[in-house]
Amino acid sequence: MHRETHGGSMSGVPFCRDNHYTPCVYLRGFAGPGKRIFAYRTLVPRTEVPLWKPSSTRGVGYLSHLYTRIAAGQETDEIETWLKRDFEDPAAEPLRKAISGERLTTKDWTCLISFLAAQIVRTPAFFVKNVPRWQADAQPLLNSVVRESVQRLEAAKKSGHPLQPPQGVYSEYLPVRVAAQIEPGKEGATLKAAVVVGRGYWLFAMRRLLAGSAAKALHENQWSILAPYEGLSWFTSDAPVILLNYHADGKYDFNGGWGSHGSEILLPLGPGHLLYTHIGYRPPQRGMVLPRNQTESIRRFIAEHAYRMIFAASPENSVSGWRPRTVNDELFHQEQGQWRTWHVDQTGAEKGLMDTSRSL
Repeated sequence: MHRETHGGSMSGVPFCRDNHYTPCVYLRGFAGPGKRIFAYRTLVPRTEVPLWKPSSTRGVGYLSHLYTRIAAGQETDEIETWLKRDFEDPAAEPLRKAISGERLTTKDWTCLISFLAAQIVRTPAFFVKNVPRWQADAQPLLNSVVRESVQRLEAAKKSGHPLQPPQGVYSEYLPVRVAAQIEPGKEGATLKAAVVVGRGYWLFAMRRLLAGSAAKALHENQWSILAPYEGLSWFTSDAPVILLNYHADGKYDFNGGWGSHGSEILLPLGPGHLLYTHIGYRPPQRGMVLPRNQTESIRRFIAEHAYRMIFAASPENSVSGWRPRTVNDELFHQEQGQWRTWHVDQTGAEKGLMDTSRSL
């Protein structure tokens, strides 16, 4: 984990500003000579940019303040700390054992699957993909919040007790504001609610998913670790977990469910090891070497499923055929600029929502 000091800390522990959505402990499994990996970008500003660029595992797969949130008026890196403590650190030894071919205990498998679950939800790719759905869900959510607020107000008035703040699970992450609009000369008030569909909403979804039934369902599946055809290898990406629905030859999508019968879930662990389950089916025996056609299909899936970066132990010539780069200077710098101002923009939007001097 790449940790940089940013500001003070009462505990004396450096504040983690650079958040690795593709953890170093994971990328080390793909490191080649000199402990370096090669990165292929799917969006570049110029054709002159090399197809593959060597890097340290610390130098890629992170964004500044990706998970930072504001609590009690202060920046906190609790989400990054939680992801490291509960998912990355427990998986470090199981990851090493898995790519070394060592025996895995029940606890090792549990840690690997929990790590996989976290890698589904913590990536920018997950955020970008889900924002449209979250925006569509926002109004029903607000309607529910208003109904619950009315019920709580009525109950408090009837009982004569002061209104207590809501205690929903992980509700502190959800940037929602409820305000009463009082019209002069009229009894009662109109309740209005608003929400920011951004970082806070994502962190709320992340906490809920990793603690909920969807993540638990992953542990109920039977898992295996598969090897590629001789002479070929696995690589990975910044969206490393593939939720595959394979319908027929050439017909597939990446919209599989965490517990959907027939979906296949894949996570490359290293050049020679792929974590795999086929929900509702017994998986192949661990260590099975896949035939060439299946190996090449999975390699294609990995490339196509990537968001902005593909990582490999050495340059993979096939990748540019499966996932040609987009060369667009304007789009590249626009996207880079959005991530540079991510923290300021998200913090500003949430503070603006909670500013009681502003009406909803």
